[in-house]
This record gives sequence, C-alpha cells and structure tokens, in this order.
Amino acid sequence: MASVPEFDLPRIGAPATRALAAAGYTRLDQLAGVSQKELKALHGMGPKALGLLRAALAERGLALGD
Repeated sequence: MASVPEFDLPRIGAPATRALAAAGYTRLDQLAGVSQKELKALHGMGPKALGLLRAALAERGLALGD
C-alpha cells in the first residue's frame, strides 16, 4: 500500500508555502474545494501562488472552491 506524502505542495514560493502550512494545509488534495477567498486571505498568498495551485489541482482533476 502506497503511503500519502506528508507534504506534496507544488513549488509556489516560501511565503505562500509557510502560509499554507500555518493554516494546516500540507498536501495538495487538502486544498480541493477550499475557497479562493480563504486562501487569498492568508498572509503570503499572492496571485502567482494561487495560479500555480489551481494548475497543480487541475492536473489531478481537482479544483479550488468559489
């Protein structure tokens, strides 16, 4: 049985990665359905990081919430 990695976020920059980790998000699948508004409110999360997250989620057939 394959284990789920503890941390599999794409390279989005240190401030955005720290912001996600502080909010409890360490895996990409945890972000599926999370609202963009909630993520934008995190200190360190900018439009470039959000775009990279959207693209990485789309590759897995997932998406952020509205």
